This record gives sequence, C-alpha cells and structure tokens, in this order.
Amino acid sequence: MFKTLDNYKIPLVLLNARITKKTFLRWMKIKKFSKSIFDKITIAYPQNLETKKFLKQLEVKKINLIGNLKFAETDNEIQDTINSNLKSQLKNRKIWIASSTHKNEEVFCAKTHMELKKKIKNLITIIIPRHVHRAKKIIPEIKNLNLKVITHSSNNKNLKDIDIYLVDTFGETKKFHKIGHSVFLGGSIVNKGGQNPLEAARYGAKIFHGPNIDNFKDVYQLLNSLKISKLVNSSKKLASLIKFIPNKANGNKIKKIGRIILKKTIKELNYLIKDEFKKT
Repeated sequence: MFKTLDNYKIPLVLLNARITKKTFLRWMKIKKFSKSIFDKITIAYPQNLETKKFLKQLEVKKINLIGNLKFAETDNEIQDTINSNLKSQLKNRKIWIASSTHKNEEVFCAKTHMELKKKIKNLITIIIPRHVHRAKKIIPEIKNLNLKVITHSSNNKNLKDIDIYLVDTFGETKKFHKIGHSVFLGGSIVNKGGQNPLEAARYGAKIFHGPNIDNFKDVYQLLNSLKISKLVNSSKKLASLIKFIPNKANGNKIKKIGRIILKKTIKELNYLIKDEFKKT
C-alpha cells in the first residue's frame, strides 16, 4: 500500500504515532525492509519523544512532535452514560473502578475491596477486564474470596450486598469512568506495559497503577507531575489511597492540554493541505 501511494505521489501522514522499544527492535531485525517502508512516509507526528527517536532511526524523512492526540478526545454525553436504573442503584454506594485489568489483577483488586470493606460498608468495586471474554474465569476467582459478584450483562436490578460489579460487555468503559473518582489502570501489576489512563483522567479521576507502565511512560510522567496519578505495589497500599470525592480540576487540566494539542494538530494539517498536498 505504501509503495502504491508513493508511485502515485500521494502524501502519507503518520498521525499520533507510537512505537515502543519492543516494536522498534523488531523493525530493526529487518532493517532493509523497514527502510523501504518508513522512507515512504511524507511526515510523521509522534506522540512522544521516544517514538520520535525511533522514527528518526527508522529513517522517516520529516518528523514533527506535537503531542498525544488522545488528550483531545471529545465527549459524547448522550451515548456514554449508564442507564437510569443502574445509576439509581449505585447512587448511595461508594464506588471505585478497576479498568482494563489482566489475569491476576482482578484478584488484586478484589483484595483491595476486602481491605476497604473493613471500614466502608456500602462499598462496591466495578471491575472492567481488558478482555471481557475472561469474565467466566474471573467470577469463580472472586467467589473464592467469599465476595459476591454480579455481571453487567445479567441486567440484575438488585445490587444489595453485591461486592464486585463485573463489566463483561464491550464499549462500556467510558460510561463507568465517568462515575469513578478513583481508577486503577490494569496491565501494570502484571507485566503488560500498562493501559492508557487518559480517558479516566479526563473525567477528574485519581489514577492508580502498578510499576509496569512502559507503554505510556510519557503520559504517566505528566500525570504524576500534575499529582493526578500514583504508583501502587500492593492491595493494601491501593486501599489506603482510594478516595470517593471527584476532582474536576484534575480533569480540566487534561482537557486544557487536549485543546492545545488539538489546535496545534489542526494547524499542522491545514499547513499540509495548503502546502504539501497541493504539490501532488
């Protein structure tokens, strides 16, 4: 495809690019082939400095760092809200969210729930696995801890005495991020490189994560500098830090960064349309 675009002299833009060290090393194993692909990119806009460095080594001709476009994601308030029945069921409960969890992290979060439950009686923990098809395996793991678990797909209208609310359907994450003031991001206790925390942070949540965040080092570095995120290594530590009070100021900081990056991106793309694309 890249070769065909090049033959027709059609500009190729790599927008919001992200390359991890692992991916870069794979490309370098086939260096000659890699060069034949990356040198056909007209201009690349990487998310971070690490990607910029890798793209340069992969011999992309023109690179311009403008930031991570995921900061600038827009909201859809109509589609992305939980239904009224569930909302009323959760109204008087203390809620925290464990999002994009991987194998073993659900037990980690369930144990956090157990720690919190010692002091908070009306607690409910919402767990959103990264891969929802794992729900059938997660349920017995939680039940083995003597916790009551219910799935989102069951549409059960009675959440009384429920400990863990397991989201086992696709496309629901944003709805729950909007109601969680403390969010643990998975893939970070197990060695999966972490998951993107920006969506939850945009809604003002305090972000918690484990030590393995190589996939989003730059994002977490920023969140940490803004005192929005915190590293945790144990269920007990996580339980001690969870808050149930919203912080809209945190969310506004992320949205402000998003507006700046979006403005820069639009300016860059307008430049391309006027100056680069008209050459073809």
